[in-house]
This record gives sequence, C-alpha cells and structure tokens, in this order.
Amino acid sequence: MLGAMPIVNHFIARLELDDALDAALPHDDARVRLAPSRVLGVLVRHLVVEHRPLYEIAEWTSRFSPELLGLHESGLVALNDDRVGRTLARLFDADQASLLTSVVAMVRTFEIDCTQLHNDSTSITVTGSHYGGASRRGEKPVAEVTFGHGKDHRPDLRQLVWLLSISADGAVPLSYRVESGNTSDDTTHVATWDQLRELVGRDDFLYIADGKLASEKALRHIDANHGRFVTVLANNRKEVTWFKKWTEDHAPSWSEARRRPARRDGDHDEVWRTFESPLPSNAGYRVIWVHSNSKQTRDAATRAARIAAGLAALEALSVKLCAPRCRLKSVVAVESAVERALEDTRAARFFTTRVEEVPEESFRQATRGRPGPASHYVKRVTSRFTLSFNVRSDVVSADAKSDGTFPLLTNDSVMTPAEVLNAYKYQPNLERRHAQLKGHQLVAPVFLKDPVRIEGLLCCHFFALVIQALIEREIRGAMKTAHQTSIALYPELRECAAPSAHRVLEIFAHVARHVLRDADGTIVKIYEPTLTPLQFQVLELLGIPASVYAVTKSASS
Repeated sequence: MLGAMPIVNHFIARLELDDALDAALPHDDARVRLAPSRVLGVLVRHLVVEHRPLYEIAEWTSRFSPELLGLHESGLVALNDDRVGRTLARLFDADQASLLTSVVAMVRTFEIDCTQLHNDSTSITVTGSHYGGASRRGEKPVAEVTFGHGKDHRPDLRQLVWLLSISADGAVPLSYRVESGNTSDDTTHVATWDQLRELVGRDDFLYIADGKLASEKALRHIDANHGRFVTVLANNRKEVTWFKKWTEDHAPSWSEARRRPARRDGDHDEVWRTFESPLPSNAGYRVIWVHSNSKQTRDAATRAARIAAGLAALEALSVKLCAPRCRLKSVVAVESAVERALEDTRAARFFTTRVEEVPEESFRQATRGRPGPASHYVKRVTSRFTLSFNVRSDVVSADAKSDGTFPLLTNDSVMTPAEVLNAYKYQPNLERRHAQLKGHQLVAPVFLKDPVRIEGLLCCHFFALVIQALIEREIRGAMKTAHQTSIALYPELRECAAPSAHRVLEIFAHVARHVLRDADGTIVKIYEPTLTPLQFQVLELLGIPASVYAVTKSASS
C-alpha cells in the first residue's frame, strides 16, 4: 500500500521534522529496539492520514511499505501501542525548544508570513480513569486533567485546555500549549505572546485573539513591549454602554469596509461597515465599531424572541394568579415570581410591570346547620392579585439603533478601521483548525490515562496539523497562481474551490503497488500504480513529482 504516504513524506522532509525528532529524542539506549524518533514519525503520519486507536497502530502500519514509514521490516514487528505510550512520555521529557527548530525551518522553507498571528483555545475532553495528582515531572509542570468550562458542553467530563496560534498566511499553526482543564483564557495571553515573540524573532507582529485578550494585564504587557493587538470587547464593558447611549442621540458615519456576495439568489449581500469611536477605551486604545447587516437581522430576531418569551411567561403568570388555589399570597411573592419569569427569558429590560392587590369579601355562616333568618355570618376578606405589563417601546427603539454592532480594540495607530476589521475576520480560520483537530484527527475524547503521555500525544497532533495546513496552503496557493478557481476534487467530479488536506489525501487512499513473488519469495513482477488525471493534477499543484509513486529499492529487492 502506498496511499497518500508519499505526499505526507514530501512535506515532512521539507519540514525537517525527522531531523528535529532525532535531535530531541536521540537513540542513545542500545536496549531500545526502535528509535523513539521513528516511533513518533510513524504516529505523526498516522494522525495525518487516518487516525485510528493506538492499539491498532501495528495493524495500520502493516498495510504500508516499511520504507514509507521510515522503518525496516524489523521495525514493524517492534511497533506496538505500549512502545508508543512510552515514547510519548519521552517526548514530554524532551527539550521542547529543540522541536521548535522544525517550526523555524517551516517558516524559512515555506516563506510563512508571520506579521499577523492569531490565538485561540479549545477544550479537549478526557474519558475514563486517569492518573492525577502530580503537578510536576522532574523540572517540568504537568497540566492537570480536571473539570472546567468546556467548549464541548460536557461538564461531566474532565478536560485539558489546548492553546493554538496560527499565521494569517494559510492558517499554518506556529505554536501550541497545553494547560490544566480549569485554566481561564485571560491568564494565558502573556505567556503565549512571549512564546510567539521568541519563535518569530520579532515583537511588532499583529496579535489577534478573542475577547479574553481584553484584560488590562495582557494588553499592557503587549503594548509595553512594542507589540500590536486586535481584540473584541465584551458587552459588559463601559465602552459598549457609552456607545449605545451615544447612538440614541447621534448617527455614526459608517464607512463600508467589507462585502461578501449573497450565497443564494434573492438574498442580500453581507456588508460590514466601520466607524472609529470618538472616545478611546479606558486604557487609551482605539475602539473601532463594526456594523454587520446580517448581525443586525440576528439581533432584531433575538430581541423579538425574548420579548415574545417574556410575554408568554407573564401571561402564564397572570392565569396562575386567577386560579382559586394560587400559592402566591403576598405582593412580594408575586413580584418575585415576575422577576424570575423575566430573568429566565432575559427580557426584564423590555417590560414595565405592576402588581395590584384587590381585596375580595366573602361571607360564611358562623355556625353549622341550615341557614335561617337568625343565622349569623362572618365576613372574610381575601386578597387577589392582578398583573399588568407593557412592552417598553422606548427601550426597544434605543436598542434597535445599535443592532448589528460590535467593538474592536487595537493599539495600532496606523491601520485603517477596514484593515482592523479584515485582520479580525481571519479568526474563524483558527476555529477551523480546532474543528480539524477534533474532526479528522479525532483528538477527543482522549482515552490515555497518564497526563504526561496525553501531552506527548497532543504534540504529535500539533505537527499533524502543521502538515495538513501546509498541504492546504500549497495547493490553494498554486491554484491562485494558476488563476484556477476550483478543482474537481469532490465525488462525481464536483468542483472544489478550497481543497482541504483531508480530501486531497483521500483521493490517494487506494493507490497501491502490487508485487508478484514466486514460492521462494523472489519478485517476479512489480505492477506500478496507475494514477488518474485528477491525481496527476493534484501532484502538480502540490509541486510533487509523480515519480514519488515509482518503484523503490525495497520493493524491487
């Protein structure tokens, strides 16, 4: 079996990954049958091409020619999941700085533009029992597998926090970190920025992250070290409150900064407009306000849904108050129920409510028996409560003026508002890398027990992400250079405008070389694979000669 392994090997060679692994994990113990760097090389190839459980890795490698995996025949026999686990622990103990040489080589060889870098985090869930309690292994800290606010919406599972930084040039990963599962994002940006500065050898790159970057400590650290940043502000910031109040009496002078054609006939183009706030942030940074027509529609729909839910909740409470056995016996109890109903629907600010107590008199015979002219009656006064409410049209109108807006914060004094927006809009490409990590690479849930081995495995996932990103960057760049808008990469030869690494490698999955041997094992004939025109086209775009699928020495021996 050849599969897509020659393509993966081509990028591993350009990345100089095998050399970096050899330097970080030297084969200095004669008792070890298989060099640790070879084990990790197989694992990285395995994650790039087809992720299967570690206990199946020996079966998976048996499908390929040993030389494609950097192994000999004896190496295939020595490879098993236990050896992989021990090697992952050695990878954790290795000098991580030496592994960065492969990233430096990538930046140099592939000419990666590092002037704009993006950072974000995601959670990686861990299933089953695991070893815990050790915060350090030798001189190195160990991330704790623990509960946290996971992005997978599984509060019942422990997790680790994965931090990834990419370049805006092809969304190529440049660095990663693994933190404990209860780590807050706002505490990670100082260390991440320092790591990137050391990696790229400069401090004037543009650092872009989500709203957790907007902490005073992180922003001041970057600004004091001559760095540049772009982030988004949360809705609870004073700058947001001021702008919403300001728009009630002022009309911002919006300028179109970005436009995306409608995806379907009859829909409107998606348009982003910018406006620089006349008032800087509390720390003195520029605030760029952005208006999106699609977000405006979503904001209006969200507000209408909240108002409708609030109306339904208040009407249901009114019906409940009219019931003969209502348990709400005081004005305070009714007002508390009204507050809870509006808080649950997040519609409190859109309503004015009033609770009135209406006394009701009833008479009851004082003694038992048939009533007559001499019967005495006792008056009983009870309270009935009525609820009246109205929608605050003034609040709705004021909110509508700021629909579709969100603020960006930057310390760059040269970039135009449109450039700030376009830089921030590249952030979803980082989210796609996280989707790739959890999708094709199936990083979660992790079934390893030892956090040390888990961190070693995540290092291999990082290099697999790098290789996949380079494949995508290479083929898309070649298509752009050739003025080729798409390639028939999908099934039934459907066109694909942005080829993914998964699909590129998938079309080579069944490429195989067949060898005919006699009873003595001597090769009688070798049947070389026949590549399709599509496969030739992909190899040409990747800059890989078709000869990588030609006969090798081991196959002819």
